[in-house]
Amino acid sequence: MIKTYFYNHSEQKMFHDVDLATKDQWLKSPEDLLWIDLYDVGNNELPYIAKIFDFHPLAIEDCLHVSPRAKVDKYDDYYFFVFHALRYNEESDDEITTVELNVFLGPNYIVTIHKSPMNTIGRIAAMCHRNNSYLNRGPDYLLYAIVDGITDEYFPIIDRISVRIDELEDEIYEHQMEEITEEFLALKRTIILIRRVIMPQKRIFANVNGRFSFDISEENVPFYSDLTDHLERIADSTETFRDLVNGALDTYYTIISAKTTETMRVLTIISTIILPLTFITGLFGMNTFAWLGEEAEPYMLITALVIMLAMTFIMLHIFRKRKWL
Repeated sequence: MIKTYFYNHSEQKMFHDVDLATKDQWLKSPEDLLWIDLYDVGNNELPYIAKIFDFHPLAIEDCLHVSPRAKVDKYDDYYFFVFHALRYNEESDDEITTVELNVFLGPNYIVTIHKSPMNTIGRIAAMCHRNNSYLNRGPDYLLYAIVDGITDEYFPIIDRISVRIDELEDEIYEHQMEEITEEFLALKRTIILIRRVIMPQKRIFANVNGRFSFDISEENVPFYSDLTDHLERIADSTETFRDLVNGALDTYYTIISAKTTETMRVLTIISTIILPLTFITGLFGMNTFAWLGEEAEPYMLITALVIMLAMTFIMLHIFRKRKWL
């Protein structure tokens, strides 16, 4: 599916579904802007667009295959970007997944390519049907609006992860080890994936020595500075979350170890008490006192019980005195 949005600066009008065969006519003015959005394109549509704009085959190859990280490549008269949006479903086995967005940014055009529907693209496209607020400031502003919308979708995910960490910190004293460990590991995988998405995108929009990695008009620089700030906040949050999860997991393992140590201490005390009692019962069960006659057997039983009870109380007293109990 190919959708087109054309903004005529001189007439300040929007046109939709324009004929791309006359692309040069639409792009003859540097102040006009053409946005082409390709969603779930077939085998012929992407090569058709690539032929019209003379896109590099390597960039088209990146569009056809999933790219693991965000990037920006500079070509002769355009830039090629790879971004990733996040989809979060806590109940799914893969609770967080990525949706790739490829962008070609030219002097007065922008081409967006994505295989899955994206809320940000849909919202901006719907707005373009009503007014020209996204297309009257140049292609770099439209790129900012798209990436900023993707970035805004990260914040609810970050908030939910923060709540999950707080919940797990409360549950580490209550639930079984297997359940908590699985939750922690799933949360760590989610945080790692978010960092893998955020960090390259943050580097794309980093302002190094007053310069960005691609051309931005002066009036749109404040917008990109704000976008960079949002990405840095998310990156800092994921770093904090990673430390919190690691700290909580270490605390949980410490608690488990302490409980295991306490259990072993109790079992050791029980074994220590049982050992001499076993010796007494073994001694009296070997007919050692048979020479006293059968009449002495009840007395020997009572004697053995008294000795065992006395030894038990003595050992318990010693254990309590030494604070082993």
